[in-house]
Amino acid sequence: REGTVAMAKDFYGDEIPPGGHEISKLWLAMKALDRREFDECLGYCNAVLEKNPYDQQVWYVKTRCLTLKMWVDDTELEEEGVAEVLMDENATAAMPRPGTSLRRPGTRTQTGMPNQGIRPTTSSGRPMTGFLRPGTSNRPVTGAGGIEGAFRGARPGTTRPVTTSGRMVRLGTASMRSEPGGPFINVDKLDLRKYAKRPALAKVLCDYILYHDNNPRKAVELASLATVSAGFNDWWWKERLGKGYYRLGMFRDAEKQFKSSLATQPTIDATLQLANVYIRLDQPASAIRVYRAGQTQFPGETSMLLGEARIHDALNDMAAGVALYKNVLQWDATCVEAIACMGAHHFYTDQPEIALRFYRRLLMMGVNNTELWNNLGLCCFYASQYDMTLHCFDRALQLADDENMADVWFNVGQVAIGIGDLNLAQQAFKIAVSVDANHSESFNNMGVLDLRAGKVDQATASFETAHELLEFAHEPLYNAALTSFKLGQFQRAFEKVEKALENFPEHEDSLELKKQLAQHFNLL
Repeated sequence: REGTVAMAKDFYGDEIPPGGHEISKLWLAMKALDRREFDECLGYCNAVLEKNPYDQQVWYVKTRCLTLKMWVDDTELEEEGVAEVLMDENATAAMPRPGTSLRRPGTRTQTGMPNQGIRPTTSSGRPMTGFLRPGTSNRPVTGAGGIEGAFRGARPGTTRPVTTSGRMVRLGTASMRSEPGGPFINVDKLDLRKYAKRPALAKVLCDYILYHDNNPRKAVELASLATVSAGFNDWWWKERLGKGYYRLGMFRDAEKQFKSSLATQPTIDATLQLANVYIRLDQPASAIRVYRAGQTQFPGETSMLLGEARIHDALNDMAAGVALYKNVLQWDATCVEAIACMGAHHFYTDQPEIALRFYRRLLMMGVNNTELWNNLGLCCFYASQYDMTLHCFDRALQLADDENMADVWFNVGQVAIGIGDLNLAQQAFKIAVSVDANHSESFNNMGVLDLRAGKVDQATASFETAHELLEFAHEPLYNAALTSFKLGQFQRAFEKVEKALENFPEHEDSLELKKQLAQHFNLL
């Protein structure tokens, strides 16, 4: 699309437009900002400010442009840093009851829902939901391996940032250095009391400080002065105060500001932010109440429904989550998250044909990535559409990178086991391990294949490695227990099966093995 100048030249030619004046660069900058062409807008603003550095209109437009260029949707939870995980003082109970805390989701299998043996878990022990979300998929649960679990990142082989606020400061520094000639506004030298009395300039300056400079301390200072100047009646300033306190980790103060803002003027953004505060405080019940109040005030707002569904998924309450995803699709039939989660639900409830329809819907919507083709391949295989299975996995491998290639090769190995080609399965698992040395599932399946080949020591080592990499998985523990039982190492088998039942209390094979071990010990 051509720029505004080109369109103006097409309309007027090379002549000066009627009225004898050149086209206003401020008008061109505003039109470029409307089209979200930020670099073009900054060029026009810089040209005007070089001639008149005190032009407040252009200052306003440039500040707004820089803010929108760095804008981040902060209603989505960000990844917690190591400091937030290890030094979290907001938890009310060290060992909460299952289902009442995000750090200890429920373990009981619901009627009609897949159990833990069918639906896999993430590296932090959470059930797979079909959609990767910021902040929730890798939140550690109770007993997540201490410091080692806290440092583990969302992607395999990565680590968490030290602190969330520290990363924000680095982002702000990088955005300042990217500007030619240094930062546009030196916030430390501004008289914030003067700006607080001018609401229009103060609001755009507050967003600039919060999203461009990532300096929540200064943003809170400006918002506090402006709130006093507005007589404590402006909901916008209360909401920005809440955002600043949230960034600073002062969650109780943020809660008060968001509640005050909602009492003055209910908004979607403040409702979502208040729910995020309760999630960080590990109070899922309070967050659900906030989402439901938001659904009453803003009927049809899918972000409220999705937020509540995510909490139910994190608490392992799949039935409530599925009902909410269906409700989301009634309001918005193109919601990728709801479609992906419904597809995963039907796949793990032994309905691959229905799951295939959901994933084909995503394909028709233009989604084209490794994960989608991988899921299509699995659905085709379990729906007995074998001619399409390998084509889907081939497309998935073409689009894969180092982060997700191991999962694709692992699923290729699963398909190879299904068709009885154990040599191909062994090779696929070895490739998966070579791509991602932390892929626990591949180590576990390699151990099973080694056991079938009579390589007992190698199989035992694979099971131990799989357990170290994924502490919440019960399969490596059960396989190690069964191997020890067959070798006559009954005490070691009992210890392993006890750990397996801690991870999955309803695992039938582990319960049967424990019963046999108990009978054997009684005979002794």
